[in-house]
Amino acid sequence: MPEGVEIEIYRQAAEHALGREVATVDANDEWFCKEGTTPEALDATLTGVEFTAARRRGKLLVMDHDGGTLGLRFGMTGRIIVDGVAPIDTLEYSSDRNDPAWDRFVLYFTDGGALRLRDPRRLGGVVLDPNEDALGADVFTITGVELDRRVFVGQVAIKARMLDQGRISGIGNLIADETLWRAGIDPARPASSLDANDKKRFRRHLASVLDDFVRDGGSNTGHLQPARQRGSTCPKDGAPLDRRTVGGRTTFSCPQHQR
Repeated sequence: MPEGVEIEIYRQAAEHALGREVATVDANDEWFCKEGTTPEALDATLTGVEFTAARRRGKLLVMDHDGGTLGLRFGMTGRIIVDGVAPIDTLEYSSDRNDPAWDRFVLYFTDGGALRLRDPRRLGGVVLDPNEDALGADVFTITGVELDRRVFVGQVAIKARMLDQGRISGIGNLIADETLWRAGIDPARPASSLDANDKKRFRRHLASVLDDFVRDGGSNTGHLQPARQRGSTCPKDGAPLDRRTVGGRTTFSCPQHQR
């Protein structure tokens, strides 16, 4: 985390920063400035601008302004806070503390408000004009044709395909496991082995997972989530869950109904 769901929630919060003039920029954490972006460049570029749009591309939050774009990445523990309001209070891998010392990047507006990126572990980052072309189709807008071309191909495990941000951007471990669990598809199945019915279920459940997670406040709100621990049983049919590594990530699945 955060996954594409969290970024969509952050995008909605970032809309409250649109049309407000940036008075000052606090970007003193050089480690947090990525891909050649510097604190000096952030200050020079963003002071005096007004953002015109807040967009999401997978796990990247993009804020447009007349001179270009600002990209915000959140790693595992980053959160956005606008005018003192955090749309997500804590993250699964973050801390219960809410310490302003963890503010790695802040935009102060002339009206007195601010947009903050608070990240305890400094795993996120800020970049000017990020390369969006390096990312695959966004998970919220990917079409069935794109899924056929990008995801349902090859002998790689379907979960690994889902986690490949160059193919489909925005799916993390929790979205992947919840979608496959709901759809009844084994995470280790070769991506090209899904038949027409499998693909139909996949598309339907991916859409419902995204809708449910955004509505409920994050990708840790799934039906499978409480059972993501050793020795747990499937919330759907009571069978012991498999715990294994698929696509390089710890994976929980039900051998009884996921095939």
